[in-house]
Amino acid sequence: MKDHGFLLVTYAPGTSLVHRTPLAVKFLLVFACGVASFVVADWRWSAVALAALAALFLLSGAGFRRLWRAVRALVPVLLVIGLFQGWQLGAPTAARIVVNILVCVVAASILTVSTPVQRLLDGVVAAVRPLQRFGADPERFALTIGIMLRSIPYIAGTFADVRDSAKARGLERNPRALVLPVFISSVAYARRTGEALAARGLGDAED
Repeated sequence: MKDHGFLLVTYAPGTSLVHRTPLAVKFLLVFACGVASFVVADWRWSAVALAALAALFLLSGAGFRRLWRAVRALVPVLLVIGLFQGWQLGAPTAARIVVNILVCVVAASILTVSTPVQRLLDGVVAAVRPLQRFGADPERFALTIGIMLRSIPYIAGTFADVRDSAKARGLERNPRALVLPVFISSVAYARRTGEALAARGLGDAED
């Protein structure tokens, strides 16, 4: 399968200020951007935040091309959202919604580009640990996120490969040629993942 970038940028080793920033601070940045997307009412403030986040991303040394790879998959969706919201609520509201989505994506990309996956999962475990008293299992929670982080790019990449293959055969407009191979590949991937977890004694319900 080809290397495809979707929505979030993968980790890029480095020693930049962004890389050295504590994980908790980067988590808070993502959380704050998510909250702000519901609070900020003026798209111009959102645009300022987006420019600042883009500059912070570039400060990590990952480069604009990697950021664009994360954003370009959203362009068609954002275009549809922007046109619909512009028709329903006006251009300023549409711009605010679109820019706020980009703010959240770039903020999350800053986290993933500057943090190894294992360290990210360790941070999740530490964050969830206080909830153990309520029955939460931090290790299982981190395992679930880890599987999700691996599965989404795999399925998205599979779809892109199947689409390219169908296009080469002149079948890009045939839903069966697109959906069925992706479905079969996804089920096989899920089965292999389940078998790997079972072989390690993971994922089984405790008595």
